[in-house]
Amino acid sequence: MSENIGAEKTEEHAEKSKSERGFSDPTSNHLSGPATTLDTKTGPSLPYLFEAVGIAKKFEDGQVHALRGVNLRVMAGEFIAVTGPSGCGKTTLLQMLGALDRPTKGTLLYRGNSIPDLRDPWRYRALEIGFIFQAFHLLPTFTALENVQIPMFENHLSAAERKDRAVGLLKSVGLKNRLDHFPAKLSGGERQRVAIARSLANSPSVLLADEPTGNLDSENAHLILELIARLHHEQNMTLVLVTHDIGIAQRASRIIQMKDGRIVTDSESIIVRK
Repeated sequence: MSENIGAEKTEEHAEKSKSERGFSDPTSNHLSGPATTLDTKTGPSLPYLFEAVGIAKKFEDGQVHALRGVNLRVMAGEFIAVTGPSGCGKTTLLQMLGALDRPTKGTLLYRGNSIPDLRDPWRYRALEIGFIFQAFHLLPTFTALENVQIPMFENHLSAAERKDRAVGLLKSVGLKNRLDHFPAKLSGGERQRVAIARSLANSPSVLLADEPTGNLDSENAHLILELIARLHHEQNMTLVLVTHDIGIAQRASRIIQMKDGRIVTDSESIIVRK
């Protein structure tokens, strides 16, 4: 894992990708049609990457309140850990940020655009967001190299370019000798590294990680956490990580604690390790 994920080729790809798909300009119309926005008296410069105002989510005909009036602002480049007991709403909040679910009410913006009103939410998920899940979600009949290439079909890359980029990403996470291995032939830690490489396929602005070390032993959990933290630092991506583990949460620069669908504390981490 010593190879630098921030190599020139990767950076050039990221910059080209962002400009081609229209996400570099916060006022771009590529993301959405008419959207509910907040007061824009400050002008076109948008200080927050994400802004949530009063978002709520109900399930089962309104009997289950997963989120209850959540207010949240996220700056570009932040590393935020969201923690709390099971059922507190932290995964639901992460899904809202990634357009995997919609709030029942409230305003949720990304670069000033309403996420629930996106014309093409799949495009937002594919090109702006990198997802890392606890269960890896690798396709079992695809090799590591093929799994990493799957999100790249949303870009205008040739087959050779997709393969070259996937090889580079897998090398960057320490898997240069596992390119042609199927998930069943990989350890848990190796599967999560493949999933991390896949999350970076389209040079996302944001990484959303839902209990990324939850299925790993302590040694692999430490290695995966170090890798995610390094990627955040080198790529200057926004990272929102959900975890039950306060020790993991303390690696973040900001810790949000949730309970019963609400944010109960939001503060800087006491311990931040580089």
